[in-house]
Amino acid sequence: MKCQKCNKNEANTHVKRVINGEFEEYHLCSDCAKEMGYGNAFSGFGSGFADSFNSLFGSFFENALPARTQATRCETCGTSYNDIASTGMVGCADCYEVFADRLLPTIRRVHGNTTHCGKNSPAFRKKRLEENKEIEVKEEVSELDKLKAELDEAVKNQEFEKAAMLRDEIKEKESNNE
Repeated sequence: MKCQKCNKNEANTHVKRVINGEFEEYHLCSDCAKEMGYGNAFSGFGSGFADSFNSLFGSFFENALPARTQATRCETCGTSYNDIASTGMVGCADCYEVFADRLLPTIRRVHGNTTHCGKNSPAFRKKRLEENKEIEVKEEVSELDKLKAELDEAVKNQEFEKAAMLRDEIKEKESNNE
């Protein structure tokens, strides 16, 4: 798709804006996007991601010893703490260990915790088991309702042998639920 402004270059920036309920959408090339003020997503905006991440790291970064901060680099990717603080991005998984003393307070502040609580965590598994038990209970209740409806129908039609069997089955299910 060509740039909607210059109609020369390939569009690589997609901009959506809603102003006073009016929706506008642009497909622009890099040059036209910069010209219109749409630069890098992490720069040029006062409240951009990099700025907010930098503000989170700022107090820790300012208190760090300058020589130590500049000297310490991740052996795997070469990222320094200054790089993380300025871009808001960690270079690799090893950076979490190398800069743990400075990253953990910020991670705790952002996420509320420093322990992963994903779908394989014990807390999540326990919650999922409880939800499955609730579903089973609802299924049993609906089965009991069906049996009671069948019992009423059997009594109405004077099918007393069938009604007696249904009654016994209902009593058995109710005693199992308790």
